[in-house]
Amino acid sequence: MDTRRKTRSIRVGSVPVGGGAPVSVQSMTNTDTRDVRATVTQIRSLAREGCEIARVAVPDAKAAAAFGKIRAGSPIPVIADIHFNHRLAIACADAGADCLRINPGNVGGEKNTIEVLRAARANRIPVRIGVNAGSVEKDLLARYGGPTPKALVASAARYMKICAKARFTAIKFSLKASDVVTTIDAYRLFSRRYDFPLHIGVTEAGTIFSGTIKSSVGIGVLLAEGIGDTLRVSLTGPPEEEVRVGWEILKSLGLRHRGPEFISCPTCGRVSIDVVGIATEVERRLSHLPVPLKVAVMGCAVNGPGEAREADVGVAGGKGEGLIFVKGRIVKKVKEGEIAAEVVRIAVRLAAEKRRGD
Repeated sequence: MDTRRKTRSIRVGSVPVGGGAPVSVQSMTNTDTRDVRATVTQIRSLAREGCEIARVAVPDAKAAAAFGKIRAGSPIPVIADIHFNHRLAIACADAGADCLRINPGNVGGEKNTIEVLRAARANRIPVRIGVNAGSVEKDLLARYGGPTPKALVASAARYMKICAKARFTAIKFSLKASDVVTTIDAYRLFSRRYDFPLHIGVTEAGTIFSGTIKSSVGIGVLLAEGIGDTLRVSLTGPPEEEVRVGWEILKSLGLRHRGPEFISCPTCGRVSIDVVGIATEVERRLSHLPVPLKVAVMGCAVNGPGEAREADVGVAGGKGEGLIFVKGRIVKKVKEGEIAAEVVRIAVRLAAEKRRGD
């Protein structure tokens, strides 16, 4: 993996972004922001899954009026996401937002942008300039023949100049498209020219199935090239799923470690136990653990013993039974119907021991 790209450092509340800080995981609530209780409840649920920064849509004055209470009840930093009405951004800045997200294609030009930047400076918070392929300025679309990577970067550069004019430097950028290749190329082009921190993701990626694939490819490629300081996986589904997928992407690249890493074989004609059922149950029952553990469920003697031996806890299946490994040693043989429960029991114990050791 390439060395992490060097970027400027900002802070979103208590979370450092850029400057070599760990890549943080974000998500966005899908509640009615005017409903304080529902929104805070969802943010707390996201935080339990490992979300480090939450974002909420602020579509109108009632949502802006609720923002301060939402922020007060949130255990993690909260970003106010503003479109079309720059006054809502100013109101949220004054209400305690940890960061503002504005879209250069619809915030209303230079004058309105500078007003937002002044409010952000007065409240000592950063601003994300969120360039989106779906709302690039019309003159740039005409110049570049559509929402191309060059058009996205040109849009970002235009608002970079406005920030410079306002002497506002606490900014990060995103350059998102629903097309994976366009997204990757836009971030690459930006990264070659500028050192501002980047929020990465594939926008409107799709359902949990298709969106997970597109996001994993797009975000994964960028992270593997050292690009990206904070991320959101955009899915049509519960936002908790976005957080889980985000962490799995980071874990797969060795960039962050939270919760179990699950290893299981794809099954074949050699398997004599219900690997699919056992692995699914083990993952379901252990997914809530925040402690990093390697858990392996393997079905036969080809790769099973080796993978199970390398895990914190693992099973190598035989005919209607399985060998349980803990930290590289065989500890017992159990019947097929007992495998899932035994693996879960041992994993929970190991996690408790690890927490005490920390």
